[in-house]
Amino acid sequence: MDYRDEVFIAVAENLNFSKAAEELFISQPAVTKHIKELESKLNIALFERKGNKVYLTKAGKLVYRGLKQIKQQYRELEYELGRLSNSFDGYLRIGASSTISQYLIPSVIAAFHTRYPNIKLDLLNGNSFDMEQKLLDNEIDLALVENAASNSNIKYMDFLDDEIVAVTGTQSVYAKRKNITLNDIQEIPLVLREKGSGTLQVIQKTLLKKNINFENLNILIHLGSTEAIKNFLCDFDGVALISEKSIKKELLLKSLCKLNVSELNIHRKLRLALRQGPELKIPGLFIDFLQHYNF
Repeated sequence: MDYRDEVFIAVAENLNFSKAAEELFISQPAVTKHIKELESKLNIALFERKGNKVYLTKAGKLVYRGLKQIKQQYRELEYELGRLSNSFDGYLRIGASSTISQYLIPSVIAAFHTRYPNIKLDLLNGNSFDMEQKLLDNEIDLALVENAASNSNIKYMDFLDDEIVAVTGTQSVYAKRKNITLNDIQEIPLVLREKGSGTLQVIQKTLLKKNINFENLNILIHLGSTEAIKNFLCDFDGVALISEKSIKKELLLKSLCKLNVSELNIHRKLRLALRQGPELKIPGLFIDFLQHYNF
């Protein structure tokens, strides 16, 4: 692909010339120059400004869809050429937050290994804060995190939607209620993840928007993993707030039940995190594979 095409894709996905420049490690005037050259080549405007915001024109949306398809075709071509020359080998260190490492990423890694058998994989897990720190310390090549915070030295990309839900043991007094209120959440005994957890951070941020002081919740205990919380709920008359993706088996076995909380929806994006800088080949292969994986 022409470099101007790569610049256009970066601006289209960020809808911000400054952010695109940071992502590409070039100056903002250089980004503007490349976009103007591409518009001149195609003889049509690709962006329009409304106030301080930038939007794709109809032509811009058409060009974006086309260039994304072309970029994917290039990826596939590189893969096929790599197979011929047996050049897909190396080492990839992945860090993942607890929920992602336990319930989502194992199947992805297995499928990735099937496609790229000569790439050696290591997976570390911990809470989101720990994984970001390991990324910055160059102990891992990329991280998969759940938190909402952003570090200026890290580049983030969304890869999956998730919801944090209220659950209780099926023998709990709250299991019979099925529905609880936002006021109930402030009074019912709670078991939550530990500090540094991305899940806890997202819960705190959402409750703050509801003008609920996190310190005033009736938190019985913080536990260091979702598995520990699920086991704890078996003998606990209370409620936990955990990822919906972590309770599929328990809902089928009817050891846990999900509660509807009126006026409380906790949605988040699971994100891929990389150190700022140029994208390296092997992490790039995994990123592309992850973004096209059918969860």
